[in-house]
Amino acid sequence: MLELSSVRAGYGRVEVLHSVDLVVPDGAAVALLGSNGAGKTTLLKVAAGLVRASAGTVRIGGRDVTREPANRRSRRGLCLVPEGRGIFRQLSVRDNIAMYTGGHDPSAALERAAQSFPVLLQRSRQTAGTLSGGQQQMLAVARALVSDAPLILADELSVGLAPVIVDEIYDAVREMRNQGRSLLIVEQYVGRALALADYVYVLHKGRIVFVGEPEQCRHNEIFERYMGSAA
Repeated sequence: MLELSSVRAGYGRVEVLHSVDLVVPDGAAVALLGSNGAGKTTLLKVAAGLVRASAGTVRIGGRDVTREPANRRSRRGLCLVPEGRGIFRQLSVRDNIAMYTGGHDPSAALERAAQSFPVLLQRSRQTAGTLSGGQQQMLAVARALVSDAPLILADELSVGLAPVIVDEIYDAVREMRNQGRSLLIVEQYVGRALALADYVYVLHKGRIVFVGEPEQCRHNEIFERYMGSAA
């Protein structure tokens, strides 16, 4: 579904990603781990078309989209849940969700979102920017949920949230996985990432230094060198 091949990218003259290879297979969940500043957010932005690759290739569904803008990649079925929520703060909860329904009934989409996050139905007419941080993150994930996009990129869904809210959000993420969607998740909590993922990549200073399945992360010298023990 998503393939990055020998991708280089950065900002101005500063290269952040150095010849990165990464694959998210159809229907699989991939965790992208690494320390702050490793380049994880830049990688998601390159995949989504928000940062242009200076070299290499980005493919979605086998099609070369390296030079395509973000809106065209969105039409191909990519949905990014960015770090910091990325909701439309001046719009209502209902209107935020309506923008991701592809022209379908907004009321039905809101009901669908409420199956995972009941509070969104209760606050459907509230301005999104006045929600709590946890509710804003629920809204961001709900937009991906109702979009039916087959490829979801999610950046740091759990940052700054109470564990009970994170549990609700990851229940919704697991639901999307169970629907057969492809997921690329950047996550600070290694345990949560390993519990969700089919495959794990570790990015360090803009380079992929580990690729494996979750079981291979446990007691693995290379993985533990960069991420600590996964046991």
